[in-house]
Amino acid sequence: MTLPQHTSSRPPGPEGPSSDGYGAISAHRGRWIDHWEPEDPGFWARTGRAVANRNLWFSIFVEHIGFSVWSLWSVFVLFMGPGYHIDAAGKFFLVCTPTLVGAVLRVPYTFGVARFGGRNFTVASAVLLLIPTVVAAFVLHPGTSYTTFMAVAALAGFGGGNFASSMTNINTLFPEKHKGLALGLNAGGGNIGVAVVQLVGLLVIAVSGATHPRLLLAVYIPLIVVAALCAALFMDNLSTVRSDTHSAKVAVSDPQTAIMSMLYIGTFGSFIGYSFAFGLVLQNQFGRTPLQAAAVTFLGPLLGSLVRPAGGWLSDRIGGSQVTFWNFLLMGAATLVCVLASGSGSLALFTAGFIALFVLSGLGNGSTYKMIPAIFRAKALAYADPGEDEKAALARARRVGGAAIGIISAVGAMGGLLINLAFRQSFAVAHSGVPAFWGFLAFYLVCAALTYAVYLRRRARASATEPARSLAYAGV
Repeated sequence: MTLPQHTSSRPPGPEGPSSDGYGAISAHRGRWIDHWEPEDPGFWARTGRAVANRNLWFSIFVEHIGFSVWSLWSVFVLFMGPGYHIDAAGKFFLVCTPTLVGAVLRVPYTFGVARFGGRNFTVASAVLLLIPTVVAAFVLHPGTSYTTFMAVAALAGFGGGNFASSMTNINTLFPEKHKGLALGLNAGGGNIGVAVVQLVGLLVIAVSGATHPRLLLAVYIPLIVVAALCAALFMDNLSTVRSDTHSAKVAVSDPQTAIMSMLYIGTFGSFIGYSFAFGLVLQNQFGRTPLQAAAVTFLGPLLGSLVRPAGGWLSDRIGGSQVTFWNFLLMGAATLVCVLASGSGSLALFTAGFIALFVLSGLGNGSTYKMIPAIFRAKALAYADPGEDEKAALARARRVGGAAIGIISAVGAMGGLLINLAFRQSFAVAHSGVPAFWGFLAFYLVCAALTYAVYLRRRARASATEPARSLAYAGV
């Protein structure tokens, strides 16, 4: 039996990956796959798993390089000594700029996958990373104006956009029961690019001193080319994924998108904001040299990235809302440790508390991203239109959930901007990061309360009233 092929306006070509019988897939020239049903156990076992995993690993590679490029200026500012004539406030603005641009780009990047294909858009997004790196190679030296530095730092935002398109693509490839781990691996592998670029920066400072920032670019420009080639050779497009503005409108208007955006500000916004700010905080609050700061800064993003898949894996088993709730309470406790350490001047305790924030933000990243598709899947089944079968409802949930992922990732990234602005203001007014930490603590407690009120308390209340509809978001 041969499954019917999708009718496409693209010209037919030689068959790509295929198999006869149950679970067949077909592909047109240009690596377009026409039939994709990951929720079908037979299809997934015979062909889907291998194709999805192959796309996942190369998606991780490209996203990893994207995060490294996005984080470059958090390393470059460590090289900017007195000769650059940029004070601490100016440096915080420099690391804010890529965060803002990357967050904004995540919205169009989300729809790039549906418009151009997952593989095609991944190639394009990788090639775009050459712009901020090549331009930086020409301007990164003392004597360049601050305005020029700001403009070039903004170009690094291309690296931040990659996350939305990559996560949207992986979300379409995997079945619901495997999405937590798959999205966690994809995001964690990308997030670890922050730690790696900081580690490379540490090596450059240790070997060549703090006057050769362009050596980082000599490492990353060739890697960008390799990543683009790998995506072109080994990834695929899905013909069944189409640009769907209606789903985007539904996702924007759904209150669940707004709620999850706020929670993602607390998790991913914390991760990327702390990643960009950690070195500057150590320099300004504890007087660390560039080498001393770089020797520590990579540890937080590294550990936070490594545990992100664990957050998704744990959420697959006990529910993302449970993990997210307790995680926010622990983030509040770690923030309090940073406040106490700042007051006592204990660098060791401060570093431990800050790294704990990275680890917990990584876990929260995995759990919140697991919640997003689960929420829209549960809602689609609970509120299905009369006569709509389960398969159609789930397909609609995947479309709306995919659009929501991009929107939520964009809003969440804005948290990184807010964290750096909070630190800038805190140091400008109080010459310390303590006021900023008090603000972060209050926000984490609000996020914990919101998670409980929307996704946990409702479950306990529903059993005695309307179980079918009141349980729509239970256990996500």
